[in-house]
Amino acid sequence: MEDCSVCSTEEPSGNKDSFRETSLSGHDSHVPSSEVLEAIENVIQDVLKSLAQKKAPVLTLANRSDWRNIGFKDSVGLQMIPRCTRKEIRSDCPRSAPKFALMLKILSMIYKMVQSNTYATKRDIYYSDTLLFGSQSVVDNIINDISCMLKIPRRSLHILSTTRGFVAGNLSYTEEDGTKVNCTCGATAVTVPSNVQGIKNLISHAKFMLIVEKDATFQRLLDDDFCNKLSPCIMITGRGIPDLNTRLLVRKLWDTFKIPIFTLMDADPHGVEIMCIYKYGSVSMSFEAHHLTVPSIKWLGLLPSDLERLHIRKDVLIPFTKQDQNKLASIQKRPYIACQPMWKKELEIMAASKLKAEIQVLTSLSSNYLSRVYLPNKLRFGGWL
Repeated sequence: MEDCSVCSTEEPSGNKDSFRETSLSGHDSHVPSSEVLEAIENVIQDVLKSLAQKKAPVLTLANRSDWRNIGFKDSVGLQMIPRCTRKEIRSDCPRSAPKFALMLKILSMIYKMVQSNTYATKRDIYYSDTLLFGSQSVVDNIINDISCMLKIPRRSLHILSTTRGFVAGNLSYTEEDGTKVNCTCGATAVTVPSNVQGIKNLISHAKFMLIVEKDATFQRLLDDDFCNKLSPCIMITGRGIPDLNTRLLVRKLWDTFKIPIFTLMDADPHGVEIMCIYKYGSVSMSFEAHHLTVPSIKWLGLLPSDLERLHIRKDVLIPFTKQDQNKLASIQKRPYIACQPMWKKELEIMAASKLKAEIQVLTSLSSNYLSRVYLPNKLRFGGWL
């Protein structure tokens, strides 16, 4: 039976459907409230027009999960191509009608927020009617679909993301409400702001930025005063897969300071995936690539080749699972790996060994090897890819 909720057709997008790329040169994207209201009104008018013609209304948007819709450009990362497959959310199909109704409901909520200049998090929207929405993931997916359909960034829809990330080091800024934030204070990290585009007066003397995959490693580096010992730097962690605000902050710091950005990830497929999200973006958010990706990011560690170079004992390494093998095989086929021959070589080493390692394996050499030896040597002698 055909899935009526994903009816794909090949359509040229044309200029009208191009995402509002006001950040092509790296600046924050903002769409005036009047344009947001007009875009929502146009959707509702199309629904009313269909009803007047006794036709079932349909919402049409680009298929965000289809790799055929994704192009790769080294200077931008993964981005949605102008001509792509579309999916239809139909109101006359039992399988898609509930989503059609929920999209109209959230469009209505967005319209009211933009009109009244108020904001809500995705969590606020879910908890406004948990029985109606069913789960947080349903709300998250619909909001991304609406952003893609309207070609308007989520921030301009007055929807804020819940922030999970932390930032620390040589950085201070002023939040939109005038609050001054200083990230330099010792071993205490600052939560990534929920309105990254609203921060201003950014000041830093950092020589580089370090993106750390895991919170535990981030905290350990903070405890070791890494941000100040080697040379002033900014450290950021998304605590795993980064949320939108953490990615926006990395991009904003890059646009503002143009300092080198390095990643410190586990030597496993999941760590590589997370690094690729920061550097090249993700398929599901490719329509917002221009203000989320930083293609200049470098892979500092933990490299698969480091494990042999440092004579890491095999008994502290972890065997691959089937899921790891599948994830690595998927990454190796992606378009950006072809233009990164050194990355390709590292992934081949990982695939051949079928072993993975967490950053914590460095403690098998000494308790403070990461902050005292590994990172200083890498940064001094150019041990990045």
